[in-house]
Amino acid sequence: MDHVGHQGWFFYQSFRQMAHAVRTYRMEVLRIIAEMGMGTGALAIIGGTAVIVAFMTLSAGALLAIQGFASLGDIGVEALTGFFSAFINVRIVVPVTAGIALAATIGAGATARIGAMRISEEIDALEVMAIRSISYVVSTRVISGLIVIIPLYSIAVLMSFLSSQLYTTLLAGQSSGVYNHYFYTFLRPTDLMWSFVQAIAMALTVMLIHCYYGFNAAGGPAGVGYAVGRAVRASLVAVVMVTLLVSLAVYGTTGNFNLAG
Repeated sequence: MDHVGHQGWFFYQSFRQMAHAVRTYRMEVLRIIAEMGMGTGALAIIGGTAVIVAFMTLSAGALLAIQGFASLGDIGVEALTGFFSAFINVRIVVPVTAGIALAATIGAGATARIGAMRISEEIDALEVMAIRSISYVVSTRVISGLIVIIPLYSIAVLMSFLSSQLYTTLLAGQSSGVYNHYFYTFLRPTDLMWSFVQAIAMALTVMLIHCYYGFNAAGGPAGVGYAVGRAVRASLVAVVMVTLLVSLAVYGTTGNFNLAG
């Protein structure tokens, strides 16, 4: 219970100091946004987190199309592959895949960076200079994560749609007109809106978890590695839980879906 209370207090302080971070550390927020979106070092050469998220959702969308076309073809309704892409990609596949990619790239990097600052006493030095350490180190990263997730998730959704359509129409040989008919029939704007809300909730949860473990790292370099491992495990569980809770809250047990001839 002490650990839960400590973590909850840390999250509260991170939220409380967001306004201060925006007013005081604008340049730091911009620097972190660039770092999260395009990466640093070797990661920046391939395009950073944007390329990783795009590739993962591209693969997930193609896999959905492959399995959907084959499974629906067994019962003679492979024309509904467009429905699979519009319905399952938006509600399940893209949010979970993007959340995993976010935790494995941006989240793990944030934990390692903050943990290194902690063990090298940089955070203690900030506090000695009367700089709010949570505002400068944590709140700036949470704000940056909430900003970066919008374009990243837009790329993820588009790549999943593109890969599903290309496989179904070019490789599987289905007519583009048939695919587009069922895709646009079942693609609901409200589902897309809630999917983005779900992505924002996942980004907030992942960044808070990773910043907490990095901020409280101890035990030298080995302790930083241990903190990264714990943060990744916790954030992966949190991604699945956010997907479950948002889906239950928005779609209920019926899925808010009706299929009629």
